[in-house]
Amino acid sequence: MNAQHDRAYIRHPSSIPIEVEPFCVHQQLCLQLQDMSVGGLSFQSPVNFHRGAMVKIRILGTKPVFRVNGVVQWCKSVNDHYELGVEFLREDDAFRVRMMEQVCHIEHYRNRQLKRGRRLSKNKASLEWIAKHGARFPH
Repeated sequence: MNAQHDRAYIRHPSSIPIEVEPFCVHQQLCLQLQDMSVGGLSFQSPVNFHRGAMVKIRILGTKPVFRVNGVVQWCKSVNDHYELGVEFLREDDAFRVRMMEQVCHIEHYRNRQLKRGRRLSKNKASLEWIAKHGARFPH
């Protein structure tokens, strides 16, 4: 993403595990999603990617596993790794990723409540999380 494009979207921090596979190579990298916006996502990688490289991304921790394709818009060297920005190929992928991120937040909430001795159904956890955090969930 160019600087102007990058400012057009609000980035949302995230810590969801992902797998990234370049289209041209059969090598999967297990990485951590850094943040996400309406237009794409970013992550750190030990491997350099070229601008314009097509990648397949699997977002883990969801059932079914969420898959999205993207194109590398930028890649910069930072200390001992690279930071990348990937733009989604389809506009509706951004909405699907946001929904998946919300599901992950709800599941995290449900697990925190279980550690406190409260067993919640997925429905009950969803209703509680939305009531408590839904209005503040970034768009």
